[in-house]
Amino acid sequence: MMLDPYIEAFELRELLRKRELAPREVTEFFLARIEKLNPRLGAFVTVTRERALAEAARLEALAREQADTMPLYGIPCSIKDLTWTAGVRTTFGSANYADFIPPADAEVVVRLRNAGAIMLGKTSTPEFGARPTTEGGFCPVARNPWSVEHTAGGSSGGAAVAASAGLGPLHLGSDGGGSIRIPSSCCGIVGIKTSRGRITYAPSHAEGWGGCSTMGPMARSVRDAALMLDVMAGPAVGDPYWAPPPKKPFAEAARERPQRLRLAALSETPFAEIEEDTLAAFESSLETFRAMGHRVERVNIDIAKMLEPYGTVVVAGISSNRVADPDKMDPVARAPWQEGQKITAGQYLQALTAMHNAARELVQELAPYDALLTPTLTRPAVRLGTMPSANPWIRDKLGRRVYEFYNWTAFCFPFNTTGQPAISVPMGFAEGGLPLGLQLVGRPANEATIISLAAAFEEARPWRAKHPPLE
Repeated sequence: MMLDPYIEAFELRELLRKRELAPREVTEFFLARIEKLNPRLGAFVTVTRERALAEAARLEALAREQADTMPLYGIPCSIKDLTWTAGVRTTFGSANYADFIPPADAEVVVRLRNAGAIMLGKTSTPEFGARPTTEGGFCPVARNPWSVEHTAGGSSGGAAVAASAGLGPLHLGSDGGGSIRIPSSCCGIVGIKTSRGRITYAPSHAEGWGGCSTMGPMARSVRDAALMLDVMAGPAVGDPYWAPPPKKPFAEAARERPQRLRLAALSETPFAEIEEDTLAAFESSLETFRAMGHRVERVNIDIAKMLEPYGTVVVAGISSNRVADPDKMDPVARAPWQEGQKITAGQYLQALTAMHNAARELVQELAPYDALLTPTLTRPAVRLGTMPSANPWIRDKLGRRVYEFYNWTAFCFPFNTTGQPAISVPMGFAEGGLPLGLQLVGRPANEATIISLAAAFEEARPWRAKHPPLE
């Protein structure tokens, strides 16, 4: 049977369950596609070919009754190279960890394997996830499949490339300031930044970046992302944060269409002007939601007020990585790493308190709304090598010293501080053919509403038939 590289996990699952395809056949197909395209695109830093084929053989040997209980039976996936994988190197995108073999799998990796998913490999990330683009560190440069001179975004850039280019249906990313949503927007795919506490970081971490970082699914459709999230969701005993369990499976939410909702819309930021193509696509998206019967209201909230304390928390988090030889570091990652070395414990705790207080105020401002709509980014993917610089500090319009990339990713980081779920879905293309993303931000611990809303938007403005020019 001829496989479509852009097949949804939902469709593939049915073919595997009906035995019209076998796990090994599917695995070999995507491994061959990775072998063909990865040298050009840089999606994977490590391909686990032998492990994947052995896992496929194990799954094929299972009794049919057991296989049918696995929600991801035989479906290929990838794991971002910030996440532990036992027996497979985890480099964190750093030359200092080029040969690091974790002693255990992350719990989320265990859950994916127990659900029947087959890991194809580890995807590229910038060093310690410290860039909004995937370049400069140990991993291959992740190139945008829609235009290889442009970035795929970061820090889950390799995962976004793999999803966009048809190198497997499901991909694990993580997001501490936009790292799922940025590359999803750049590459024209779906990415969910989950609620704080929705997916455990066990056993390697209690939290990431003061609770700002979460893991989440990346895929080519809303329902595939929801299916993957159902498998990964849930805390581990002892986790510092516990998101309450959903009332129904997320995949079920993706099948529902929400009744009339009250939606906030935000398209202004003090950090930058929104590029014309992005703004036009966003306004068109708002009209789609109005046509669905939803009430859309403009808001002018201050999403910048937590920037300074958030920045302190993040650079402290980056600097917590042990580095044997700083000279081996990517200069862009080394800048915040060195900055964080100067932060005292007292300064960190003060910043953490200020960040959470500002986040609380933002959540209260958004409380009357069922969801918030924003552009994911202020403009399309930037050219490789143009952001950020080795000294990534600039002054914003108010004269504050901020990291250069905040004028591109300004709509992302505030919702890492609040812990709210957020999803980026394709909303169109810029004049040069690069994808543009729409961000939907949900109420705390409520992924279900934005998944339903995003699925309705996908249905109204289908994008899955559009593929990057690779063949």
